[in-house]
Amino acid sequence: MARQLTLHWSPKSPYVRKVMVCAHELGLVPQLELVRSVAAMLRPNAALMEVNPLSKIPTLVLPDGRVLYDSVVICEYLDHLAGGTLFPATGDARWQSLRWHALGDGLLDALILWRNERERGVPVEQLLDAFALKADKALAVLEHETPALAAAPLCIGQITVACALGYMDYRFDTLGWRSRAPRLAGWLAELSQRPSFKATEPIDG
Repeated sequence: MARQLTLHWSPKSPYVRKVMVCAHELGLVPQLELVRSVAAMLRPNAALMEVNPLSKIPTLVLPDGRVLYDSVVICEYLDHLAGGTLFPATGDARWQSLRWHALGDGLLDALILWRNERERGVPVEQLLDAFALKADKALAVLEHETPALAAAPLCIGQITVACALGYMDYRFDTLGWRSRAPRLAGWLAELSQRPSFKATEPIDG
């Protein structure tokens, strides 16, 4: 029997969701011990910092005590562990997948900073406008590339893009992004029917 992996986890984190989607797709969920961990930006988690000095989730503790972070490193480790194909090994497929991953992760970074700024007592309007512009431009690129996203085998790139869009729905439901990216919205709706995405929808509580 495989030894247990310990994942510091939260059901709200889109970065954790990325890892959990991969774990579901790879059949590794039974090997994960999920430890609910709060990693607020302004309140470092002392217990979490014992294994990750950055106090960030997801953090994966291996059976031998080694620790992996951040999300993409954990996802690639899980893919390697399971002998999966979520990270294409060579050629154009690899670079396309990693590029989509970078775009999805960058969109997530911008969205989280945007949310933090808008919740300040006196947000800086110039920053809010900059984050909104970045999100809009990212959506335009993804809308243009939707046929390629749909045609490619499932990989870390599509998973990350979908998690970013899911976070946008969760925290920015008033944006109405689907009207500006209808093909992308259709692609997300279809991908979201996979059990891995259904099982990892962000929840409060």
